[in-house]
Amino acid sequence: MRKSTFIYFLLSFCLIITATTNNVSAQEADVQEKIAQKELEQKLTIDEEEVEAEDRQDEDIRGEVPHADIPEDSELWQQTIFDDKMLLDGYTEKYSQKEMGILLAMIKDENLSAYKMASAVRAFKNIYSAEVFSREKKIIEKNLLRRLNRTKSPFVQTEIMHTLCRMNRYKYFNWMAPAIIQKLDHYNSTVNEIAFNSINDIIKTGHNRSREARVVFNVIRKMLFLSRRRLATISEPGPVLKQKLDLLRWSIKVLGSQEIRRLPKEVLTLL
Repeated sequence: MRKSTFIYFLLSFCLIITATTNNVSAQEADVQEKIAQKELEQKLTIDEEEVEAEDRQDEDIRGEVPHADIPEDSELWQQTIFDDKMLLDGYTEKYSQKEMGILLAMIKDENLSAYKMASAVRAFKNIYSAEVFSREKKIIEKNLLRRLNRTKSPFVQTEIMHTLCRMNRYKYFNWMAPAIIQKLDHYNSTVNEIAFNSINDIIKTGHNRSREARVVFNVIRKMLFLSRRRLATISEPGPVLKQKLDLLRWSIKVLGSQEIRRLPKEVLTLL
């Protein structure tokens, strides 16, 4: 009897100890869970703040590009929103004061914006393209060709092609002139204007060579043939068509009036 009573009390004591231990463990688990939840909430709050900060930074960057160098309170700022021509002209004027080495370094810079890149190329073209010779000239041509192959900006492409024609007309005219003329059909009016001014400059600085006139004539003729149906409904040429007709008239003047017979009939009335 006494032995049974002893065993009963021993078992009861063990159960009490076990329950107490489990209760303490459960409390510790609750505390650890609350701590972990609090840490997670703090981390989420920090992440949200970082995301908001990044968003604000992106908005600031988008607000600055491509007008970062223009004061917001100036009249120029109000006029240059989405005005590609004014941006390019402004950057070109600014970069015209820089040395040739700086302009070439800017052209090599992969992180430079399209506006600044095109303006740097234009500034180099206007000031230094006629002053480089021999080995230095070949290196610069190589750098310009590398940039031309890597860029997707029509501004940069057109300026580089014009520059190469200025630097080595005989080598690049047959390749670059048709590509510049194709830019006349670009939807961006600034690209269109740059292309027309570029090809006109190339023509005016030449000697009315029949070889070059043939290239221009063939490109324009092909473009007009592809748009014959639309030309049939036009009574008054628009700005882009006038540019093409001007180039066509120059090429016919150099090659001879017999070339008119090779044009689509829809063009004859417009000429």
